[in-house]
Amino acid sequence: MDTRGGDSTDTDLGTAVELVYRLTAADFEEALRARARRTPAGRAQALMAPLMAAIGVVVFAAFLDAPLPVWIISLVLSVGVASWGTVRGLRTMARRMFSMVQSYGQCRMVADDRGAVTTGERASFSMDWTVFREYLETPGLFVLLGGDRAAGVAVLPKRDAQDPADVDLLRAILDRNLKRL
Repeated sequence: MDTRGGDSTDTDLGTAVELVYRLTAADFEEALRARARRTPAGRAQALMAPLMAAIGVVVFAAFLDAPLPVWIISLVLSVGVASWGTVRGLRTMARRMFSMVQSYGQCRMVADDRGAVTTGERASFSMDWTVFREYLETPGLFVLLGGDRAAGVAVLPKRDAQDPADVDLLRAILDRNLKRL
């Protein structure tokens, strides 16, 4: 077992995989929802507003000596509004992230065991796998995540793989180089 979290095998070593894709705001929303469900930092971020709303209602209701029905109604309403705000916040964040990469247009990404090179219509960049610490997989995406203090997120849609075997090959490359969540 590789120390980075994946199984180390000699199959597919040195093989590159290519994806040609155009990111959408929905891709970023799916990535952020998956991060919120499957990482400790994401769960903390998603639960902070509803938790603070609940604590605020309990503290103020206790100081104001409010009757129990007022507590319950206030608690339900404040947690509901805070939860709605959290969901809206994720959507807003996804749209902002998409606006930063929208000008890249259609992208071509080539990944191998050294890293990935992405070339867009107006920009290109390369990254070593050490930029990211872990990844998670959704039905439609691979989401690469930076460490605890890094805000780096990369979104790789599966829908635009040239061949279905390319998705498996990319998964194998990611398993060898990053920790899977």
